[in-house]
Amino acid sequence: MNCRHCGSTLRCDFLDLGFAPPSNAYLTVEDLAKPEIYFPLRLKVCEECWLVQTEDYAAADALFSAEYAYFSSASSSWLAHAKHYTEMMTTRLGLGLNSMVIEVASNDGYLLNNFVAAGIPCLGVEPTDSTADAAEKLGVPVLRAFFGEAVGTALTAQGKSADLILGNNVYAHVPDINDFTRGLKAALKAGGTVTLEFPHLMRLIEHNQFDTVYHEHFSYLSLFTVAKIFDSVGLKVFDVEELPTHGGSLRVYGCHANDARRTTDAVATLLDEEETQGLRTTAPYSAFQRQAEQVKNDALAFLLQAKRDGKTIAAYGAAAKGNTLLNFAGVKPDLLPFVCDAAAAKQNKYMPGSHIPILHPDEIMRNRPDYVLILPWNIATEVRQQLASLAGQGTKFVTAVPRLQIT
Repeated sequence: MNCRHCGSTLRCDFLDLGFAPPSNAYLTVEDLAKPEIYFPLRLKVCEECWLVQTEDYAAADALFSAEYAYFSSASSSWLAHAKHYTEMMTTRLGLGLNSMVIEVASNDGYLLNNFVAAGIPCLGVEPTDSTADAAEKLGVPVLRAFFGEAVGTALTAQGKSADLILGNNVYAHVPDINDFTRGLKAALKAGGTVTLEFPHLMRLIEHNQFDTVYHEHFSYLSLFTVAKIFDSVGLKVFDVEELPTHGGSLRVYGCHANDARRTTDAVATLLDEEETQGLRTTAPYSAFQRQAEQVKNDALAFLLQAKRDGKTIAAYGAAAKGNTLLNFAGVKPDLLPFVCDAAAAKQNKYMPGSHIPILHPDEIMRNRPDYVLILPWNIATEVRQQLASLAGQGTKFVTAVPRLQIT
């Protein structure tokens, strides 16, 4: 296999999680009687550009179907994050009635509806019908397509080039990262700004976040690698912020390479930190498999002991990261009877691979389990607040990453 960015032969292994179905391929009761498709879930590292990437097995159209069930608006903390972003960028860029904002992978309109409310022209690019339908109901214009160079070029030809192009948690999801980045270049006005948010590879390694590895993530990104990819198409990273979202993310700010804006000191500082942490050596990658196996073993030991002790347990959050953990550990309904989720699109379906039923959050309140395993650990504080009444009745909350914690 060759690197998806620079074409170098990949020789360095990072992580092997065995075989798993696509993590957002939630099942109906009818699906339980049908064969389920599994793909290898392995990561490799390019020793030239240091792009971490999945092995080539699953195609994008097998992962992002019309029934893709991730709805961003299900998380109140993420909605607040999006609203803050829109207000900040409107002020920072002076966006107004004559501006154009394009969001790539606009999902259910969770972010662009803020621009709609402010009267700022915008367009979402979203390939998934279920989420695009939800966005259009909010009044968000949507182009139903996978974004890339052809789409970016067509938008500019139609007079829809952007003052701001944003992509939150999409850059890691694209199988052809070069084509996608050329699309950003093609759709961006002179003087325009690109912002991309994505989980930071350095934090993934530091905090044992192996459960953020799944087939829908084709790439795992450092600032160093993103800067190289931008440079290859005539863009430059001129600023960067570290964010707490998803266990530690980056928001990079990009522009055309000939833009007069000065590159901030934050870029050099973070590049230096990545180098200090060894991200441009093989050492942290070769050690990561053992760390992932320790997290998996501890989580499985906890579930087995809870069952031996006659304790009741339920999970909260039918998230992709939860599916990675459960399938790597081989957990089935005998150890984890059900998981609750606020997203109506997931309720009354089943987790891929494990076949654990997904129920309405009211079921946790009715069952009052001894333990609640919070699978999306990145919103654990939000979940504890939502289920605070259970804590008063003796329920304990459990997270498995970066290490097993019971509170």
